[in-house]
Amino acid sequence: MQLLLDVMCGGLDAYLRMCDHDTVYAGDRGLEADDALLALARDEDRTLVTRDVALAARADDSIPLESRDVEDQLAELAAAGVDLTLAAKLRFCGRCNGRLERVESTATTPEYAPDPAETAVWRCRDCGQHFWRGSHWDRVARTLSKIGETGDGTNEDG
Repeated sequence: MQLLLDVMCGGLDAYLRMCDHDTVYAGDRGLEADDALLALARDEDRTLVTRDVALAARADDSIPLESRDVEDQLAELAAAGVDLTLAAKLRFCGRCNGRLERVESTATTPEYAPDPAETAVWRCRDCGQHFWRGSHWDRVARTLSKIGETGDGTNEDG
């Protein structure tokens, strides 16, 4: 899915990217004006995710959210049919939405990242951030699993 999150929904971006959704956060592009958001959604064929009911009604394709809480917003997205299953293959940077590439096992990584000979590591082509399935991945999996267990989400196995 190609999504556009308005500035009121920025806490969702990393979750959605980890679930393999191409997710643009309006704040990353400096967009706040309704007309600019609508134009971007239309030009890039994105579904607008917003808490602004009037804005959602003006969009060609939108998912209006009611909650301010990220976990509740995730449940609302799942109820709207957004697949919240963690990606088998990481493709989108959690920080900037750039494309990820697998780091070769013989490559060196920054001090904060694990050795790619021991752990699969990906690097963003745009911002250079490194990613791997570690404790953050596990926390996101637990959060998505809770949503699936309540019957509100599509992720049953985390």
